[in-house]
Amino acid sequence: MSHVVNSYLISVTDYLAGEVFTMAGASEEHVTIAGNIFALLRSHLRGCACRVYIADMKLHIATANSFFYPDVFVTCDTADARERQLKRAPTVIIEVLSKTTENDDRGIKFAHYRQLPNLRDYVLIDSRRRAIEIYSRQDNDWLFQPLASDAPLVIPSLQFSCRADQVYEDVQFALLDDN
Repeated sequence: MSHVVNSYLISVTDYLAGEVFTMAGASEEHVTIAGNIFALLRSHLRGCACRVYIADMKLHIATANSFFYPDVFVTCDTADARERQLKRAPTVIIEVLSKTTENDDRGIKFAHYRQLPNLRDYVLIDSRRRAIEIYSRQDNDWLFQPLASDAPLVIPSLQFSCRADQVYEDVQFALLDDN
């Protein structure tokens, strides 16, 4: 990839096999949820080798010639610790779903994310209603677990658990329209 394309990608959302896809700004609910889960994970991971990133850190998937900007992701890889501009080996990826991103987050992005050998958990958090789903890698399969609205979010690969209330703190669904 050329330096010009790499520099341009700082200001765009996703790059997939030669195509650039820009994304509109996120809703308040989306940003609040991403911030909440980032803060919870950051606190949980303090003092260990794993690092959590939010929105603007580039994730490179070499097998797909693609770059994505997940809402939140965690890497525990020592090679990633040395990279400053992008990461390649996430353990966990979290996407916050919205009306405009849900199909891509469930479809093309997850298809590419599954190619990452270090990825253990993929979490989808809905920004329009209380709904969290987690996909956990079990050998070569992905175990799907939809969570009840009051069930805790457990991310096995990080030995992390929190209440759904913590993920949705300060999100007011009653004020949402059909976004």
